[in-house]
Amino acid sequence: MLKIGCHLSSAKGYLAMGKEAIKIGANTFQFFTRNPRGGKAKPLDLEDVAAYRAFAQEQGLFPILAHAPYTLNACAADEGLRTFARETMADDLARLEHIPGSLYNFHPGSHVKQGPEVGIALISEHLNAILTPVQSTTVLLETMAGKGSEVGRSFEELRAILDRVELSDKLGVCLDTCHVSDGGYDIACDLDGVLEEFDKVIGLGRLKAIHLNDSMNPLGSHKDRHQKLGEGTLGLEALERIINHPALRELPFYLETPNDLAGYAREIAMMKEAYQG
Repeated sequence: MLKIGCHLSSAKGYLAMGKEAIKIGANTFQFFTRNPRGGKAKPLDLEDVAAYRAFAQEQGLFPILAHAPYTLNACAADEGLRTFARETMADDLARLEHIPGSLYNFHPGSHVKQGPEVGIALISEHLNAILTPVQSTTVLLETMAGKGSEVGRSFEELRAILDRVELSDKLGVCLDTCHVSDGGYDIACDLDGVLEEFDKVIGLGRLKAIHLNDSMNPLGSHKDRHQKLGEGTLGLEALERIINHPALRELPFYLETPNDLAGYAREIAMMKEAYQG
């Protein structure tokens, strides 16, 4: 069975997200842990969490993917920004323990003229400060498009972070199809080759989730502009190959395409129809 969902608003709580996911044909979903621009999260409603967990168990809504705010920068030059990122992510992980077995995805950060090596060292230091041996949440480094000074534009950069984290068993990778294409990996025409390289550099066992997005820009553009499925430079056939690939087909897929709920419902139905199994 294809495990697929989309990004949903968390404004009304977990149970509301779960019901909305089922309504559009999804069996998982992604959400922001707080305002995507950062800031304080609203108090956790434990009754809502308990109701959601019962509903999720009944409906098979596992695993869900929490997304850290985009504005967090674990390798910022400014120490205050790094502290904010560390405190925010530590709080997010503590809150996610109320929903055991969740995934938590974040953009590694931008080194802002410090150089990628400094960025990698700071991100690793950040993760060493927040990961705990007892946490049930798996933290995912997202593959990036290489816009500006983003860290994570190559599989080698992600591997360098993983190698420096003490509790690396708590880490995985989320592969964004738009990002890797914009980053120069030809996932549309050479999927096997890209996955072989990923396996060689990082290891396919580290791959825990897929952001399934088409791209507005050509291969290697380093732009990061998502497009609706089948309407971008990757194309529908390539995306269908991705969801059916033996190394990927059992992973959860999360849509981040420029859509409303009706649009997400159409894309979920389209991918379910294309799924072979």
